[in-house]
Amino acid sequence: MAGTGKNEEVLKESFMTKRSQNKRAFTHPNWKERWFVLSPENLIYYDGDKQSGRRKERGRVKLSEVVAVECVDTEVFHRDWVFQLCYSSEENEQIVLYIAAATSQERDQWLDHLRRLVAQNPCLSDHYHNGCIKGNQWTCCKGGKEVAACTRVTWTNNNPVGQPTPSPTPDARSEMMPGTPGGRFKPPERQRKVVVALYDYNAIDPGDIPLRKHEEFEVIEDTQEYWWKMKNLQTGVEGFAPSNYVREKETIGLHQYDWYLGDATRQRAEVFLMQQEREGCFVVRNSTTNSGIYTLSLFSKRSHPQVKHYHIKKDSEGNYYLSHNIKCQTIPDLIFRHQHNPAGLPVRLRPPTHGRHAPTIPGPHPDKWEIDPNELNLLEELGSGQFGVVRHGKLRNLDVAVKMMKEGTMSENDFIEEAQVMTKLRHPNLVQLYGVCSMYRPIYIVTEYLKNGSLLNYLRSKDKVLINNNEVLLDMCLQVCEGMAYLERQKFIHRDLAARNCLVGAHGEIKVGDFGLARHVVDDEYTGSGGAKFPIKWAAPEVLNFMRFSSKSDVWAYGVLMWEVFSCGKMPYGKAKNTEVVEMVVQKGCVLDKPRFCPDNVYNVMRRCWDRTPEMRPAFNDIIRIFQDE
Repeated sequence: MAGTGKNEEVLKESFMTKRSQNKRAFTHPNWKERWFVLSPENLIYYDGDKQSGRRKERGRVKLSEVVAVECVDTEVFHRDWVFQLCYSSEENEQIVLYIAAATSQERDQWLDHLRRLVAQNPCLSDHYHNGCIKGNQWTCCKGGKEVAACTRVTWTNNNPVGQPTPSPTPDARSEMMPGTPGGRFKPPERQRKVVVALYDYNAIDPGDIPLRKHEEFEVIEDTQEYWWKMKNLQTGVEGFAPSNYVREKETIGLHQYDWYLGDATRQRAEVFLMQQEREGCFVVRNSTTNSGIYTLSLFSKRSHPQVKHYHIKKDSEGNYYLSHNIKCQTIPDLIFRHQHNPAGLPVRLRPPTHGRHAPTIPGPHPDKWEIDPNELNLLEELGSGQFGVVRHGKLRNLDVAVKMMKEGTMSENDFIEEAQVMTKLRHPNLVQLYGVCSMYRPIYIVTEYLKNGSLLNYLRSKDKVLINNNEVLLDMCLQVCEGMAYLERQKFIHRDLAARNCLVGAHGEIKVGDFGLARHVVDDEYTGSGGAKFPIKWAAPEVLNFMRFSSKSDVWAYGVLMWEVFSCGKMPYGKAKNTEVVEMVVQKGCVLDKPRFCPDNVYNVMRRCWDRTPEMRPAFNDIIRIFQDE
């Protein structure tokens, strides 16, 4: 298969995040997303994506030189699901490659593949470092760079290091696991996985188990990525619960505290605190500019309501501090001290009244995307649009939105075939598709329910509050961009991105909706070759000219959406007719004027989204970085 450069067999491939290699000392970490490809002989990583013909190989590891494949102490990098490959360079230098997977399941799958492939290596070690080099010493054992590995491996035999495994007899071969090279690899015994509930969860189905925050559970079965079977360690009750509502006890760290927002952006933290309007209210988040550093964001009404941001520093002895008056060994201890003594801060710290909100429940059933309409209880109408009527509903105990599709408005067979794939797309800024009811007509599309309706109506109803609140408006744009960046990585094109197709949740979260629907809509007036309807005022020149849709045409539409947000829901191009808009955009090269209160730097991003050459438009990830850097 093409992709490894030598027509090697591809065993596994996916996007993961790789830590930069400073082979002398790991002191300045830099994480970058790479496309990893695993063959029987090599692990190769590339810039770009799987399908790009211009992707560039960034490095490869010969599996025959791998010394250890192990997990890493997550507290070292403040990242989840990190594992390492230890291998020897051509100069016989020991190198460690650190890789962060997207989920625990993905990490375990990569570990299993890699361990099987290197199980025969005569160079395998029986020890490794489960930390990294910082300040010329290992974080795990505090030894110098050259100190021997300190932690025993979890999966190899007790064969002497450097001794090749004897070739097995024919009888012995029959006792090996299928696909195990040389018989050396023995899968580790299942380790007991204990998790802690981060949020409350009320059971939806009879086979579910309720969760209460801070309770501990043993994971019995985690073969489903988003639904795990668990046992309450206090009551002994067993059942299924969403995996994104719990976290492994050994890695829970700051996640157990309501004041920790993880990777929330500066804008998200400010919006969160401004909504609380509580003197001294604070959150702690990961710094967006410095990996491994934490930031405290604090709301104060002194002089005027504002949010200030402070880096939580660390001294040479490992103590955390915000001011030199108070130093503590842990961040929770530091927070506790500042709740009673401002000590250099404007006010004493007060935890938020309402902590971070629970994530979206990943559908009512594992892998059940065809929903029985008898399980739906339809309630009030929420609105109507080009697809049909949308109603609030209950799927057992779960609030849902039900789109009742107009007959004849979409190519049903194509959409139903794709719906199963779309239910597996999960991101905090995408409306979760739970499934479809295709047994009868009209088709029902069942999605996550968001209380505050469409972003367009939300902007128009709150225009007097939002019109000059640039931080809140920018946060809305960034949330949409996060969702679109995920779709871009998953090779999905929206084709109808606009404020009307984004929804607003109860806590101000913005989610992109109707992705995957637009290309299945049948329309006589504006129809692309794939059956996709596109609204003229959001369409890129290549769409208007050639019906050419891509992630870059989505970027153009995103620029128009930003314009909608910063104009608080005005119609792009005013009352101009579609024919006039086509003439302005295609023939005259005109773009929308800057909204009245829009900052120059934000409008400059819009202008970049409207570059007439699609290749010159930034990717969604690039847009996120632009705003984080400013």
